Amino acid sequence: MSGIFMDMGIAFITSFLVVLIATPSLIKVAKMKHLVDEPGEARKLHRRSVPTLGGVMIFAGTIMAYCMWFPAREDWMGRNYDAIVALSEFKYILTSLFILFFLGLKDDIIGVSPSKKLLVHILVGLIIVVVADIRITEFWGLFRLEGELPKPVSVVFSIFVYIVIVNAMNLIDGVDGLAAGVGTIATLTFAYWFYKTDDIPLALLAIALGGSLCGFLIFNFQPAKLFMGDSGSLVIGLIIFVLAVKMIEFPVRRILPTMKQVSKPVLAMAILCYPLIDTLRVFTIRMFQGRSPFSADKNHIHHKLLSLGFSHRQTSLFLYVFTIAIIALTLAMPAYSPNISFAIVGGSAFLILNSIFLLKRKSRPEAIEKKNGEAVAKTA
Repeated sequence: MSGIFMDMGIAFITSFLVVLIATPSLIKVAKMKHLVDEPGEARKLHRRSVPTLGGVMIFAGTIMAYCMWFPAREDWMGRNYDAIVALSEFKYILTSLFILFFLGLKDDIIGVSPSKKLLVHILVGLIIVVVADIRITEFWGLFRLEGELPKPVSVVFSIFVYIVIVNAMNLIDGVDGLAAGVGTIATLTFAYWFYKTDDIPLALLAIALGGSLCGFLIFNFQPAKLFMGDSGSLVIGLIIFVLAVKMIEFPVRRILPTMKQVSKPVLAMAILCYPLIDTLRVFTIRMFQGRSPFSADKNHIHHKLLSLGFSHRQTSLFLYVFTIAIIALTLAMPAYSPNISFAIVGGSAFLILNSIFLLKRKSRPEAIEKKNGEAVAKTA
């Protein structure tokens, strides 16, 4: 396992260095060609032009590291089922990543209508869920559901989950460093879990994305010099969906005894707790107001934290700590039933995040945004 651990470390360093070294040139070109996000809309929190092509480097760093260090040595391919399955699935994952990457890139540069985005997401969902057969087939006792789901139900539900996760990662990309940081925590957790269960191809995919996001965070943390854009958030969302489904579907017989007490569906949801809860909350509010759930507004949890006087940096750090705490709580749960674990972990996460809205504002949101904008301008 030491050699495998070293390969994973090299993959992380590879993707990290690709992003770190190449991003300054990307920022320069984006500014020269005016491929930037301009301030202006009321919901935008930045007060200066910022390039939006960070997804280019996240995509490039992840794919390069994964392809370079994929465990395709003869000793692996001759006896390891995971590597064979991963190679057969990778062509579909890579195809889907390219589709989403170019969809996001077009949206970042000239925009794409919501209806066209939804059609592309359905197409990608069909490729991943139906063709690649990466889908949720059972709940492992969660919600008292035992046994396999009927295939049509499994397919529809899995495509729905894919659309939710991809949009959730996109929706939290509203504060410097937030989506990249939460994505880093998620991917590194997945990498550790798959490494401990000896599924090295999936661990490698997770660690490659984690390295790219760590490199990107250097340019995206407040004050941000680069935004990931849809080309980044869609790629992150798809990979995280694949990792989450693979975790849920992982054979119980191959999990270490010390890890069997943790419910796989509960852990997958705990890793994604912040984007899932925030998305559920804003979608519910929008629908109750008679608006499209995909319409933009300032009802996100990170907007509330900013209105309380938090800076971009403090908001991101608070939500990093929250995410890590919920994951730790899930891993520390005694061997309860999945339903009890879900009630404790989900209830704790929901109460913590929604209690934020009971706090009193220190000042008007506009004043806070102006103060944050002036601070960013001074450091630019």
